[in-house]
Amino acid sequence: MDSLFEHLIADFQERTLPRLTARETRLPALPGKIDTVIGMRRSGKSWRLFQAMQEQLNAGVPKERLLYLNFDDERLYPLTAAELHQIPETWYRLYPGNKGQPCFAYFDEIQNVPGWEAFVRRLLDSEALQLTLTGSSARLLSREIASALRGRSLSTELFPFSFGEVLRHQGLEATLSAPVGSHRRALLANRLRDYLETGGFPEVQGVAPSLRVRILQEYVDVVILRDVVERHGVGNVAALRALIRQLLGAPANAFSVNRFYNDLKSRGITVGKNSLHDFLGYLEEAYLIQTLTLDTRSERQRQVNPRKVYPIDTGLAQAYWHTPNRNRGWLLETLVFLDLRRRGLALSYFRSQEGFEVDFLARGFDTEPQAIQVSESLSDAKTRAREVRALEAVMAERALPEAILITLDEETRFETSRGPIRVIPAWRWLLRD
Repeated sequence: MDSLFEHLIADFQERTLPRLTARETRLPALPGKIDTVIGMRRSGKSWRLFQAMQEQLNAGVPKERLLYLNFDDERLYPLTAAELHQIPETWYRLYPGNKGQPCFAYFDEIQNVPGWEAFVRRLLDSEALQLTLTGSSARLLSREIASALRGRSLSTELFPFSFGEVLRHQGLEATLSAPVGSHRRALLANRLRDYLETGGFPEVQGVAPSLRVRILQEYVDVVILRDVVERHGVGNVAALRALIRQLLGAPANAFSVNRFYNDLKSRGITVGKNSLHDFLGYLEEAYLIQTLTLDTRSERQRQVNPRKVYPIDTGLAQAYWHTPNRNRGWLLETLVFLDLRRRGLALSYFRSQEGFEVDFLARGFDTEPQAIQVSESLSDAKTRAREVRALEAVMAERALPEAILITLDEETRFETSRGPIRVIPAWRWLLRD
């Protein structure tokens, strides 16, 4: 095994790092803490490691101070925890000048080695290493990392490409540092519509729609088999698949376990309500979906009111539509939700005493909540009146000075008795600083 480690380390030193699209997600890189990158499969976690390495090279760090190993390499099977100590020993033998110097180690899919946790903790305590790990969501969940590494790690969520990242991937300018003229406005609006359809998974960018759907459906199949069935021992795969089709086919909608349970029962699919609650939690752990609860101080109210459910990517919703009549408003709301999650905001949805609903109340670490409503278009007078009335209600009940209404194209401002409502096109809002 020692000679294999030497071979893999030398291979990495010889290889040029791949060209990549820079991700906006930042890693804390705090002294004494291990960075862990988590997220759904195929979101680009390994490539985020390559980006971190390139950032160190750009800062002048010699490449021999970077250690990278992919534990998904079949040549390492079956690797045991007792053999892991040979990795730093081999590396320091090849590069003795690294001993005691600030260095950087990147371990991809390290959860494939049983007992890896003690090895990583020892490295952190005994060597001058900044450690960064990635792992499959099936076997390296955030809560398990916190337990295994005893508070020595910081987890960073990685989502599929944002709108700005997709533009950069296409070689386009992804900032709004200058006024936007009519030509660029039309281009950004067009690319946003493409993004609604395609989503942000790196592998499907530029792929024909029919192949894209097949690829995304295979992603979901892997989540079902590896992250849910194998991990949690789920036997009722029919009910699990029915749940996934329901959730992905109706993005940005409220979901009731009781209602879905009755629907399955009417179709002759037997499953317990507790099992459905468990399935929902498993899918959220695997980052296939994310859920949103009602904004209330009452825990009971949060429990009894339906949660809204969003897929981790609009492309997944496109691959699982129930009908050919696709609702772009749902997709747009999903994009807004995912952007707010990327920015680390705490989210909930609001329902007024009169029953008016606002899509998001977004809270930062120490900032006042921001009310955000999403609507594909305000061209219909009834739609416009309903959305404005809902935002007036949340401004009144939560004492907010203003609100935001995000649409596909419109850009204006409404002055109301409760405060201003800024109407912003989605492409502009998604590219904000």
